[in-house]
Amino acid sequence: MKDWMKLIPEAELATYRSAGFLTEMKLGKRPALIVVDVTYAFTGHEGQSLQESIATFGSACGPVSWEAIPRIVRLLDMFRARKLPIVFTNADEANTPYSGRATKSKRTKASPPEANDFPDAVTPKAGEWVLGKTRASAFFQTPLLAYLVQQGVDTLVFCGVSTSGCVRASVVDGFSNGFATFVVDECCFDRSQFAHSANLFDMDAKYASVVSLEELAKLMPAA
Repeated sequence: MKDWMKLIPEAELATYRSAGFLTEMKLGKRPALIVVDVTYAFTGHEGQSLQESIATFGSACGPVSWEAIPRIVRLLDMFRARKLPIVFTNADEANTPYSGRATKSKRTKASPPEANDFPDAVTPKAGEWVLGKTRASAFFQTPLLAYLVQQGVDTLVFCGVSTSGCVRASVVDGFSNGFATFVVDECCFDRSQFAHSANLFDMDAKYASVVSLEELAKLMPAA
């Protein structure tokens, strides 16, 4: 059993399965990778504790971020080797002051200037789209759907942060827009292990197939 499943009571797993949830989706012929908000605002600086990263950025997730980043690099390599679309999201800093933040949380101080930058290991390459967003979902009032249609995408693969926030919101909207939807569990992270596990479980039950990197590699089209 996967680590994130171990927090879910066995009786509840049985209930979901008997109701027809927790079924698998089929990965299509042209998947796209959506890398959600893997910026310093959510990772903090490498080597910081969770408390230190929150003190610096407010929304950061600390050490779990830096554990996930090498796995996200492997996922990026998987898509780059196949020349498949990759979209990175970050904050739309120009419009957020007018539209409001992605959550109802209240920040007591300004973030450092590098907050919206990507750590070096996951910096987008030429031709990879950086999509600014003002709300949790990558789809909310952005041109993401139009781009995916133009690219002939039939499947979305998600990674990033936070599992319980912007990843989940984007996954639900991706599924609602008719895409086969996958989440790579060890390439997502959250400041709460409980929230991470509970949301992976709920997405796997209702809106996506939650898979490991190894499982996804077996499903991907040939390079």
